[in-house]
Amino acid sequence: MLEKNLYKIFSGFLLLISFNLFILGGVLFQKNLSIFLEYNFYSLNSSELVMVFLVDWMSIIFISIVLMISSVVVLYSSSYMLEDMNKNRFLLLVIFFVLSMSLMIISPNMISILLGWDGLGLISYCLVIYYQNVKSYNAGMLTVMSNRIGDIAILLVISWMLNYGGWNFIYYLDLMKTDLNMILIGSLVILAGMTKSAQIPFSSWLPAAMAAPTPVSALVHSSTLVTAGVYLLIRFSNLLEGSVLFMVLMILSSLTMFMSGLGACLEMDLKKIIALSTLSQLGLMMMILSLGHSVLAFFHLLTHAFFKSLLFLCAGVLIHSFKDNQDIRLMGSVSKYLPIVGGFFNFSNLALCGIPFLAGFYSKDLILEMMSMSEVNLVIYLLGYLSTGLTVSYTFRLLYWSFVSELNFSSVIMFHSDKVMNKGMYLLFFFSLVGGSILSWLIFVSMNLVFLPIYLKYMILFVMTGGVIMGWISSWIYKVNFSLLSKKLIFFMGGMWFMPHISCNVMSFPVFKMGFTMKKTMDYGWLEDSLVFNIKKILMEMMSQFQKMSLSNLKMYLMIFISWIAVILFMMVLN
Repeated sequence: MLEKNLYKIFSGFLLLISFNLFILGGVLFQKNLSIFLEYNFYSLNSSELVMVFLVDWMSIIFISIVLMISSVVVLYSSSYMLEDMNKNRFLLLVIFFVLSMSLMIISPNMISILLGWDGLGLISYCLVIYYQNVKSYNAGMLTVMSNRIGDIAILLVISWMLNYGGWNFIYYLDLMKTDLNMILIGSLVILAGMTKSAQIPFSSWLPAAMAAPTPVSALVHSSTLVTAGVYLLIRFSNLLEGSVLFMVLMILSSLTMFMSGLGACLEMDLKKIIALSTLSQLGLMMMILSLGHSVLAFFHLLTHAFFKSLLFLCAGVLIHSFKDNQDIRLMGSVSKYLPIVGGFFNFSNLALCGIPFLAGFYSKDLILEMMSMSEVNLVIYLLGYLSTGLTVSYTFRLLYWSFVSELNFSSVIMFHSDKVMNKGMYLLFFFSLVGGSILSWLIFVSMNLVFLPIYLKYMILFVMTGGVIMGWISSWIYKVNFSLLSKKLIFFMGGMWFMPHISCNVMSFPVFKMGFTMKKTMDYGWLEDSLVFNIKKILMEMMSQFQKMSLSNLKMYLMIFISWIAVILFMMVLN
């Protein structure tokens, strides 16, 4: 009972801070203020250590959303993790995650960003391996090793920024925009953002991270941590806008959207479908960011956090009710037995599709319209619209299997809807309903002028209708007896284009093999035999000769002794 009250107290504390920060962010936006706070840790002669914090509307609103979702997840976890033996450790990990995320958001300094960035990677690893089984260990290793590439990129940025005499990157973005060193820094930042936001070729770790507890997936791997890479690139957007680097990012993010949409249409694991959906939305954010619309990418980042965290929390209730089963083929008729959770689940899925006047509509519709007005390659343009159709497709396929189909697992089901879990979901439901409109009125004070032909305006409705039809077809397509070639093609598309295999085998095995060969030939071979034993043999021979000389000939011993005394006196005279 004490632990449950502790969860509730911490949840209320986070929620109170969140609402206050959201109001502060609105005030900063209206007054167009950016505040730099400096804290001097120590100052000795010309050496000083200063911590700098950037307080502007973007950082404060993002922190408020992170704290709000964290408070809901902590309240939800007070019931979800009730029987867990390590629930206090879970709460501590969530607290450290919030601190690391906040440090990363408000830092304009690469050193402090690295502290928050590495903290996020460490906490993510600890949460993925929380259940301590083989599957969790493998997923945790894949997660942490993929993210270490981004950490190395941040370290290289820190070392390269020594050319400017400081690590406060925000001072140099406009001043050194055309400098070659700054372009190299921008490419490393893009690499770091791609690893944290799981873009191709680093996409395999995000579905694997679903081995973590469901509240963790709702907080860390859906709405906050995975968007840290997008947020970092938004901060560097002034430097990278219009560059070749953003063009490469646009191609990779478009492919990520398409790949994850195809994978979700063929996936049967509930949490992995939602994870692939998150991957698709991250690709959408990266794509619109690479087109130069950084504020719009940030807007979609915030609205996506509302309905995606609600979607994961609803999935947690479903998994609990179905005795830890995550296969959607064994679900069905959930709305009859869990009407509140079923309503939340359907609602968040509709917001994900961009149904008018829900949270996702305000950002996704504007993204598609701005993409239609931009000078973009036809293939990228078609991939964007096709990925939107795939989003509707896998969403309606998921709704069909979870709510429309017959109950296929009824003999072992004990449906249970916890009131404490539902309380937090009510808040996320409210923001999934009106959060898009509130943020739209707050961020976009003046209206965006969009001039499109009528057929492009109707193209969005056409794509969504086609997505519904594709979702209905893909819900029963597994019953069709395909040819061997078709099965291989389906396996390729549903397996994320062999990204997990490439990450785990193709990239890792050559490195491991080279390391094993080096250990065998050098550490246990040439270095051990030639270097260590030969040095030992030479030293022993020298000592033996000195010993013979000193014992057999007193004159030789005195000569060596006097010579060393002379050398020491000569060195003392020189000094």
